[in-house]
Amino acid sequence: MRIAIYIRISTNTERQDLNNQLKPLREWALRLGEESPIIYEDEASGTKSHRNGLKMLLEDGHKRIYDTLLVWALDRLSREGIGRMAGYLEQLRSYGIRVLSHQEPWLDTAGPVSELLTAIFGWVAQQERNRIRERVKAGLNTAKAKGRKLGRPQRRFDLERAKKMLSNGHSLREVAQAVGVPRATLARAVSKTPALEGGKIAF
Repeated sequence: MRIAIYIRISTNTERQDLNNQLKPLREWALRLGEESPIIYEDEASGTKSHRNGLKMLLEDGHKRIYDTLLVWALDRLSREGIGRMAGYLEQLRSYGIRVLSHQEPWLDTAGPVSELLTAIFGWVAQQERNRIRERVKAGLNTAKAKGRKLGRPQRRFDLERAKKMLSNGHSLREVAQAVGVPRATLARAVSKTPALEGGKIAF
């Protein structure tokens, strides 16, 4: 068994000290037979997913550098909501990592309730994805109702000028730079030759 410990505090103050979590977790690791656990730590809000310690923890878990992770409490791992929490636990479980929490003794992703936890994590993660899709859909509908045009804006350029330059022997790259569009856009416009609007083309 190779044990890792993850500890996190939001700010380094007298009230929040990493050692308050580290000491009991080291003792727990020792009882499990690990004298030198791998330590990952962050001094950052648990609502942020971009944490260096967490990133390294997940990367090393994927490499199976450790097989058991000890945390003081689940909210030390994440405070981004139940969906994200379930996602982290399921990700670690998929790597074959056993997660144990000092403050939540019922949690054991490799224990007898692992299948139940996996089902719950999967369901919660799916509900979170559904909520995200609904929020995106609602945002698009609101934008449409306000008359906003969705998608990439049209790129307008002088097609006649481009054609004249090409007929005078300029390369496609030179012409594209001159009229201010990507070479691929110019090539498509010239090949399709759509209807012009005042000598200019929308593409």
